[in-house]
Amino acid sequence: MPATYVIGDIHGALKALKQLITRIAPKEEDTLIFLGDYVDGWSESAEVITWLMELEKQYHCIFIKGNHDAWCESWLHGIMPEASWQRNGGKETVESFNKLSPEQLAIHTQFLERMLPYHIDHQNRLYIHAGFTSTHGPAHERFEPMLYWDRSLWELALALDPLIPKDSNRYPKRLALFHEIYIGHTPSLNYGEVMPMIAANVHNVDTGAAFTGKISGMNADTKQVWQSDTVQLLYPDERGRNR
Repeated sequence: MPATYVIGDIHGALKALKQLITRIAPKEEDTLIFLGDYVDGWSESAEVITWLMELEKQYHCIFIKGNHDAWCESWLHGIMPEASWQRNGGKETVESFNKLSPEQLAIHTQFLERMLPYHIDHQNRLYIHAGFTSTHGPAHERFEPMLYWDRSLWELALALDPLIPKDSNRYPKRLALFHEIYIGHTPSLNYGEVMPMIAANVHNVDTGAAFTGKISGMNADTKQVWQSDTVQLLYPDERGRNR
């Protein structure tokens, strides 16, 4: 039976991404769902995008857009994102993309443009970069960037009393909409964890690759987890977003 693998935040760490995919060893019929933030941090953001475009020729890939990808897309369209972008990995992304030809830049821009804001599979599992605020689901989010930035969904899941059953009228409507929810965006390192976390029915697969952590991948059916080496060890002369 084909497997579904969920990949957390990457942040320009091509070496770690290649290592992770090798360790997962997906089959041609499997699905790879990437939760966003492919760029900003380590030095190979453009190279990550190039490799992902090659990867989707081998597997069924679904690419979710993250806040850093939205920033990068704006820059590629000539709109400079907010000043904090440069301090949060944007400088390294600009240096990486400046190595590309105009033709390559156009192809990379198109790739970013066609990324999805979220994906719902046939098992009613939601894959989204950050979260959503509408009690009717992400399709009803009035401000699309919230899908890239929201942390209230994860905070809600963390704070939820685990004794409240899912069929209770006290169970949060946002969480009850889906069988499971897979997110990135908020590093597990923030909570002293180096592995993906679960709270209620929300799986957080961001294990801090932008900082001192690793890139993680999870089988959405079995919940088995694979990880790259610590990204910083693969880029010993860089600092990532460790500022």
